[in-house]
Amino acid sequence: MPKTFGTAVLALMTAASLLAGVGCGEQDADFYKVMPEKVNFDTEDGVIIYADHYASGVDGPSALLLHMMPATKESWSAFATALLSAGFSHVLAIDLRGHGESVHQGNARLDYKQFEDADHQAKMMDVDAAVRWLEGQGVAKERLALVGASIGANLAIAYGAEHGEIPAVVALSPGLDYRGVTTPDKVAKYRSGQGLYLVASEEDELSFKTDRELAAIKNGTIVKEFRGAGHGTAMFDKAPGLMAEVVEWLGERVR
Repeated sequence: MPKTFGTAVLALMTAASLLAGVGCGEQDADFYKVMPEKVNFDTEDGVIIYADHYASGVDGPSALLLHMMPATKESWSAFATALLSAGFSHVLAIDLRGHGESVHQGNARLDYKQFEDADHQAKMMDVDAAVRWLEGQGVAKERLALVGASIGANLAIAYGAEHGEIPAVVALSPGLDYRGVTTPDKVAKYRSGQGLYLVASEEDELSFKTDRELAAIKNGTIVKEFRGAGHGTAMFDKAPGLMAEVVEWLGERVR
């Protein structure tokens, strides 16, 4: 369901400031926040996934946002609003299974702290279900970007590998192997036209190394490297201009 006209107007009002280069890390987030619509849907194996759905009411590209551990969908609020302001139509931030509100599978209660590797790998079903929900809103994969942080970055990369029509993937602090969700084999499957944007901070040694290894696999991969910027979505706060750069790149790659 499209968001109200008032939400779309608020997003458009913030656009000029964003495009002018105003920082949009967590310290600026209060100015940009838009209240999302709360939605939920089921995975193939019966997990109820809860999500924040941001919609501008305009025709544009869309994005699916996948959080890191132990974060939740709310960690994307400033970034989601920045995407709306840049002309995105639908932005969906989900709670992966075992996180936030996505803790029910039939009569069982899920807790990521108790997960085995297979449970983390099953999060791919959460991504599949989220994309299907977006398709139900009229979003085509050809106009959908995936953005993930940490294990969410690996999940985003993996989904892009299996769906070559996805035009762009952004991975904040990916790893070579997060709980069995691997990336080198997935990046090797990417089509030449798919865009891949990798970000890591130098002190985050595993992700820093991962970015360079993945970039060596796929020609044209964008790699952004920082120092002292932390891990995952924390880099939006500590790396000035990163959020705006990612939004701009996505706007160019996904039409």
